[in-house]
Amino acid sequence: MRRRSLMARIVAGASLVTGVMGTAMSEAEAAPTTDPQNTVIMDLKDGRVVIQLLPDLAPKAVEHFKTLVKQGFYDGTPFHRVIDGFMAQGGDPTGTGTGGSKLGTVPGEFTTKKHFLRGVVGAARTADPNSADSQFFIMFGPAPSLDGQYTIFGQVVSGMEYVDKIKRGSGQSGMVQGPDKIIHMRLAADAKS
Repeated sequence: MRRRSLMARIVAGASLVTGVMGTAMSEAEAAPTTDPQNTVIMDLKDGRVVIQLLPDLAPKAVEHFKTLVKQGFYDGTPFHRVIDGFMAQGGDPTGTGTGGSKLGTVPGEFTTKKHFLRGVVGAARTADPNSADSQFFIMFGPAPSLDGQYTIFGQVVSGMEYVDKIKRGSGQSGMVQGPDKIIHMRLAADAKS
């Protein structure tokens, strides 16, 4: 019962945001989800962010991400690279931009059906298109140059205002000194509150 109650609150919140903002919202912010198996709850210092996963676009990346979420891998990891107007990157337990998980990498699942717009969640990678692992990024704004080059596997459906508050980095690299961290991340299906 508590799980259903939480999911109802998440969907209601996402619907309220959609209703208040109307057509001014990007496609990345507009579509609330009702599937708790493909909904991630991410708690940040300023509030809760809800991410809808997109297994129809990137099934391997979504499964990889969900496995790490279930393991508690992301809890306490920093947003180590944050570039104002572009994106916030996290998922590296070392905070250096070179770390990953013990699961290994997943192949690129590039699409032109969805675009890198505000709120879109993508898989970070090296120059090798098949090198995505635990690192991910959330877009602050559109970046058409990433379309078809990086895997899109999710989108923020509520709480983007908390993503906007993540501490920014400096210089072109966007590396952050004393970065904000993910407090807790879990699937909505596993959430207790």
